[in-house]
Amino acid sequence: MYTFKGDTTLAAVSELRTKFDEILRQARDHKVVIEKRNKPAAVLLDIGQYTKMEKLLEELGDIALGYIAKSRDKKSKASDYIDIDKVEREILDALEG
Repeated sequence: MYTFKGDTTLAAVSELRTKFDEILRQARDHKVVIEKRNKPAAVLLDIGQYTKMEKLLEELGDIALGYIAKSRDKKSKASDYIDIDKVEREILDALEG
């Protein structure tokens, strides 16, 4: 196991068998890159860091979708839209029929 930049530890797959508890302790403080044949294969993160990262990615995705919707809205005209009541009636008719 080798720590560099103060926030990243490299660990070989083979070390997972013998130093698993130590590697998990390292993951609480910073990311651990698991290497297989000297190539990165996976990253081990503290669950708190992972949760924050997932939340941030979800928020960024929402922002991107907002920009896409705004751009499409600027380019569209009223005739491009379908009345929601009409769609609801068509769906209900299709389910009943």
